[in-house]
Amino acid sequence: MKKILCLALFLSLLPLTAYSAIDAYVFPNDEMRNRYNGLIDELRCPQCLNTNLAGSDAMVARDLRREVHRLVVEGKSDDEVREFMLARYGDFILYDPQLKKETLILWFGPLVLLLLALFIAYNVVRKKIKHEMSTEEEARLKKLTESL
Repeated sequence: MKKILCLALFLSLLPLTAYSAIDAYVFPNDEMRNRYNGLIDELRCPQCLNTNLAGSDAMVARDLRREVHRLVVEGKSDDEVREFMLARYGDFILYDPQLKKETLILWFGPLVLLLLALFIAYNVVRKKIKHEMSTEEEARLKKLTESL
């Protein structure tokens, strides 16, 4: 009987955990709500590494969602909100880092590695083709091996 009572109590309290992660922000219009949702989808949670602000339950993500809401309601543009977050948290906050001197390796590193791999593959194939025996050499090798 105690087990059933404990189970019933646990199951009755379980839905309360779902309500704890919901942010209920008020927006003057749907355009601002859409901008807010777009921004929290594209900004990364500093604590969760590979989760955006919309999908994170970390305290810092909640604070940042509140901050994004404040900035959007104040009338800041999307670029101004991104710049604010970038100044505060650095390039890490953006899933797509800006193209600048410090991030060149992020943008062009994969291309350089691909070109290097293609260059190496080309040289390996070229050397293999270059070292193939001519028909004269094949005949000579055949004659040598038959004499053994």
